[in-house]
Amino acid sequence: MSEYKNRAVVLKQRPQGEIRQGDLVLEERPVRSPGEGEVVAQVLWLSLDPYMRPRMNDAKGYMDPIGIDEPIVGESVARVVESHSDDLKVGDLVTCYSGWQEYVTFPADAPMVYKIQQRDNVPLQAYLGVAGMPGRTGYCGLMYVGKPKAGETVVVSAASGPVGTVVGQTAKSEGCRVVGVAGGPEKCDFVVNELGFDACVDYKAGNLEADLKAACPDGIDIYFENVGGAVTRAVAPLLNEGARVPICGFVSAYNAKDMASVETPFHVLGALDPAPEHRFFLVTEWQDQHQEITDILASRVASGELKYRETVAEGLENAVDAFKGMLKGQNFGKQLVHIAD
Repeated sequence: MSEYKNRAVVLKQRPQGEIRQGDLVLEERPVRSPGEGEVVAQVLWLSLDPYMRPRMNDAKGYMDPIGIDEPIVGESVARVVESHSDDLKVGDLVTCYSGWQEYVTFPADAPMVYKIQQRDNVPLQAYLGVAGMPGRTGYCGLMYVGKPKAGETVVVSAASGPVGTVVGQTAKSEGCRVVGVAGGPEKCDFVVNELGFDACVDYKAGNLEADLKAACPDGIDIYFENVGGAVTRAVAPLLNEGARVPICGFVSAYNAKDMASVETPFHVLGALDPAPEHRFFLVTEWQDQHQEITDILASRVASGELKYRETVAEGLENAVDAFKGMLKGQNFGKQLVHIAD
């Protein structure tokens, strides 16, 4: 038996709509002793991301559902504290899919385990945000699915979040006009005045269609989809001929009790004549470029070129409330849980 005291947030029952008391429970869990080629790592920072919510449902999607009594899935920054491997030594820092827990045992050569190449002016938690999976998602979705050209208009929903942050700033560097959609004047002010977008529409202000049309006088060439729902419906009539829509997710529907009855971006975009080029994508499609794109984003963070915001919950015991708030847009920027130093 391992000497590490571990706590984990586990799925006790599948949420029906919004997450309620008893769905996700914090429990003490043993840490498996490492075998040959394995390591034990202490989780320092945990990433909270919208994709985790659909995986709590008992429905086959692009990833398997979380099992009952299993820790909630999630990526973390962790420090190796015990090693039976030549690949990772004690003290090494990695990103790995530990799940929501304080310690984890895994093979050093497991997929999706990456040693962090630390650099000045890049905090560790950035490797879970704009220099991590969300940042790579935004970069790859824009560059390889959206394929921006200078002078085009790019609209991105959830613009102040880690994906939208990278999409918008990357599109600006490609010479595009960039319009964000965000919730509330504070987020919109940040998107324009700190991130450098050309405009930002507040979807909570009650004039979404008119405000979006005013912000996009020449129509929309690329819409980067994170939200779905009313935002997609407002974007649809403004899409230009030849428009591209990378679909990263549609968080507005993730708490629905019956996903089969939800109007998705595929319904809205598919009903247009002609339908714009649109597809769902996963960042793992470009897994062979993981380190290359991480280095691009981390260097932009280090230089100050790539700006971002974070919301941090302290301790694993606050992860569930932070996650519920994130699904309602209560976070500002990347939602993280700080677990240990």
